[in-house]
Amino acid sequence: MSAHDHYFSAEPASPGELRALRVRLRGREVSVRVAAGVFSGDRLDLGTRVLLDAVDDPPATGTLVDLGCGWGPLTIAMAQASPEAGVVAVDVNARARDLTARNAATLGLGNVTVLEPAQALDRLGAGIDEIWSNPPIRIGKAALHELLSTWLTRLRPDGRAHLVVQRNLGADSLHRWLAEELGTDVTRTASSKGFRVLTVRPR
Repeated sequence: MSAHDHYFSAEPASPGELRALRVRLRGREVSVRVAAGVFSGDRLDLGTRVLLDAVDDPPATGTLVDLGCGWGPLTIAMAQASPEAGVVAVDVNARARDLTARNAATLGLGNVTVLEPAQALDRLGAGIDEIWSNPPIRIGKAALHELLSTWLTRLRPDGRAHLVVQRNLGADSLHRWLAEELGTDVTRTASSKGFRVLTVRPR
């Protein structure tokens, strides 16, 4: 990744050479393609692994969202667990969207749609059943709060979101903000390897 390139850049400038990666996602071995210029572009991020190991399967039907999909590990896991559900992978990063689309197609996951955020918000309205996300903490607190407020308020009344956040990057303060400022019900579902998994439900 170049000095001026971030995983939350819309158009990464770093070379996009594809590399093969074999990973285990919720007990299933999969072969995927990864590249520089996306979040955790050479491996399965530890926080993502913590989330995958901690949460229940998503709903069998409905609309599931991977917010900040990167190369697609959460998207793949949701799509494999719930083949009758529609999984929407969302990222500002064009390379991330391309990788997720490639990986889903290679794995035969026809229930995956990959969209940029504005398209996804326009298409989904307030009809999201579940969100899984390793949110981009490093965009800053104000931008993060705006992002989560925008998406979490699109959950159906009986929907939920699972978020994984590093403890030393503000997981506990985010927990308080979600409960006290955004007015959601928040449960710490897991705490492992320096990460918290927060499960968020509308009140």
